[in-house]
Amino acid sequence: MRLRSFLEPVYERILALQCTAIPRHIAIIQDGNRRYARERGADTGVGHRAGADTTERLLGWACDLGVEHITLYAFSTENFNRDPEELGELFGLFREKFLATVADERVHRYGIRVRMVGDRSLLPPDLLEAVEKAEATTSQYTRFHLNIALAYGGRNEIVSAARRIVADAAAGRIRPDEITPALVEESLAEADDLPPVDLIIRTGNECRTSNFLPWQANGNECAVYFCAPYWPQFRRIDLLRAVRVYRQRIESA
Repeated sequence: MRLRSFLEPVYERILALQCTAIPRHIAIIQDGNRRYARERGADTGVGHRAGADTTERLLGWACDLGVEHITLYAFSTENFNRDPEELGELFGLFREKFLATVADERVHRYGIRVRMVGDRSLLPPDLLEAVEKAEATTSQYTRFHLNIALAYGGRNEIVSAARRIVADAAAGRIRPDEITPALVEESLAEADDLPPVDLIIRTGNECRTSNFLPWQANGNECAVYFCAPYWPQFRRIDLLRAVRVYRQRIESA
């Protein structure tokens, strides 16, 4: 244990030196909160709160590295199938964290714009109110962007874009030959200020991207980094390893 405590900071510094290319946009699937709690004999809420603490640490690491956009997959449309008690805990935690950003000095020091991506109509009114307050408070910032994916599903996003395009075509506002990838991107609900994803990170030893930003990520052929730690156990070392994978990806392209 003593040797590890000595070697880890050294290894972390070596990794930092290897991160010579920094992705502009990192999207993270925060997996493993429930398994983290279960292995400790605790309620799922303990895992979700531990994961929220990791998110706060990650924000500082990412800003220090110069990552301009972080998008966190906090809650998918499929997650609504969970137990009502867990949903209540999660929505309460989300509300608490969105309201906390209003007074968080790091948010204002770094100049972080906070916004939600996802279907706002599915959120409880008190959570939506907290989201909108955080967005309004940070709307003037442009240096860093924290995007929280709540009630989000990538396939739903593309289907909604297709419906808007079909409606415009039926109304004669666009011609079929004007339907291009650029037009589809403009029609995506989350396209505003959300650049292509350069790197996806998934924790919890799951090797899939789970319907997360398929247009922005897959279309950009982004790098993907899967790692074993549950989200509450994610360290700066893991982030640096992921950024190293991104560097290797662009160097081999």
